[in-house]
Amino acid sequence: MSSDNTFTCIVAEDETLLREALVKQLRDAWPELQILAECEDGASALEALAEHTPSVAFLDIRMPGITGMEVAAAAAQVSPRTQIVFVTAYDQYAIDAFERGAVDYLLKPISPARLATTVLRLKERTGNNDAAVLAGLLERLGARPAAAAAPPLTWITASAG
Repeated sequence: MSSDNTFTCIVAEDETLLREALVKQLRDAWPELQILAECEDGASALEALAEHTPSVAFLDIRMPGITGMEVAAAAAQVSPRTQIVFVTAYDQYAIDAFERGAVDYLLKPISPARLATTVLRLKERTGNNDAAVLAGLLERLGARPAAAAAPPLTWITASAG
């Protein structure tokens, strides 16, 4: 994400019609999102990640050459702040995806409601400055009533027999 709070992304999908459909859905669901690159394979997705360091990468899992999973693994080095969303027709990769730090996992065909949920999740994660999040958390913790104000716990021992 750039300093002016503009959200940016790349889209990597090897099937042209599906890539175009995802781009259209993203433009409808998230008009302020800047799509910096549309990639047809994993190698071009890696190049786009290194060149643009986008806020978000929407990656198909099964692509020729370098898979979406491999792109996600490399993204940790190439563009560590990029949030990864996998877009695939296969649900069996979900556990691997979340183990690689994916923000979300969208199954094709993507419904507008499901994409809207993903957009909200991404805005929450990428829109928060880590320092601001920590400051807010500390403030909420400081605003909690003191532990002494709560009544003490009382233990009751009971036995049968």
